[in-house]
Amino acid sequence: MAAQATLHCLTGCAIGEVLGMVIGTALGWGNAPTTVLAVVLAFFFGYSLTLRGVLRAGLGFRAALRVALAADTVSIAVMELIDNGVIVLWPNAMDAELADGLFWISLALSLVIAFVVTTPVNKWMIGRGKGHAVVHAHHH
Repeated sequence: MAAQATLHCLTGCAIGEVLGMVIGTALGWGNAPTTVLAVVLAFFFGYSLTLRGVLRAGLGFRAALRVALAADTVSIAVMELIDNGVIVLWPNAMDAELADGLFWISLALSLVIAFVVTTPVNKWMIGRGKGHAVVHAHHH
């Protein structure tokens, strides 16, 4: 269950992270605004995927938003911290351009590392009835 929850989170994070990095890099933005955009989009898409499922289960928007925030905030935050930390620490990754293999390799590996680190966090949270356990309570 934890791996599935982390994969769900990773999907939203990866969409936002990749989109933010591509937009910021293509527009020639600096590292800080590109990273901020990527993180904001990662949270947006992560929450959106959860919202979609919970809304389908019949919850109203406000209740669904509360469930998404409770379910995903820690998971996305840990994933983004690890993902962006790897990119910052990887030599030359912050300065790689879209056409550079380093851009795509460092981004892909940072997401894999984030998945590996975040899965036990989600397992711990689910075991305590938090995180994605909150979402699963609303599935029929």
